Amino acid sequence: MSISAVEFDFIRTLVEQRSAIVLDIGKEYLAEQRLSTLARKEGFSSLGELVQKLRSQPAGGLHRQVVEAMTTNETTFFRDIGPFDALRKAVLPEAVARRPGRLHIWSAACSTGQEPYSIAMTLREHFPAVDTSIVATDLSREVLDKAKAGVFGQLEVNRGLPAPMLIKYFKRDGLHWKIDAQLTRMIDFRELNLVEPWAPMPTFDVVFLRNVLIYFSVETKKAILRNVRRVLRPGGVLFLGGAETTLNLDESFTRVAFERTSYYKNGGA
Repeated sequence: MSISAVEFDFIRTLVEQRSAIVLDIGKEYLAEQRLSTLARKEGFSSLGELVQKLRSQPAGGLHRQVVEAMTTNETTFFRDIGPFDALRKAVLPEAVARRPGRLHIWSAACSTGQEPYSIAMTLREHFPAVDTSIVATDLSREVLDKAKAGVFGQLEVNRGLPAPMLIKYFKRDGLHWKIDAQLTRMIDFRELNLVEPWAPMPTFDVVFLRNVLIYFSVETKKAILRNVRRVLRPGGVLFLGGAETTLNLDESFTRVAFERTSYYKNGGA
């Protein structure tokens, strides 16, 4: 299905209003790829019909499905490995030494769950005695449902998951792999849109906000970082994606280089 310039402009505006994600001109092909499946499922013969329906009714479930379809959900287990090495070798030992008791970790924009489950496996392997709460959030109900189920295909477990951890923490379920309940019990999956008012959150020791800020405008990035700082303990750690930084966005964070990666401390403590 093809999309016209006018229809794409409507989709761009809708997505930015609902999620603050900016779709650049030239990404029409992305809208065609992601919305064609939704259009067929909802009984529309073209993307033009889909857009016409969106225009003719108040914001509701169909608008939400469009926004979720246009949200990038690319993720893998132990993605880029460096942040997880830093978590294991530097961040968690320091956090445990500084504040005995329960640690709180947030995986923001967790997609289908590979990141929070990677965090949970790191804790089980290296800090089994540490009492830890993991909150994992995303704006998409669809991906959160998949994350909660903890069922992954062969291609998904082949991407970044070490074979010993697959054997230890997963069980074969037909053509899929089901993650062990001990890991799902460690994680509280919640729906949260980063650009809308946040529900009450605990004070976190570590926040993963990786490969998210790149989709937002400068002002939205600043607002999100400001809100993250408010729920991050002084001296707590923020992990961003490799192409992301707090530089010129929020000077309250101090960059810490570690091996082949880096992370950011709140308040420079």
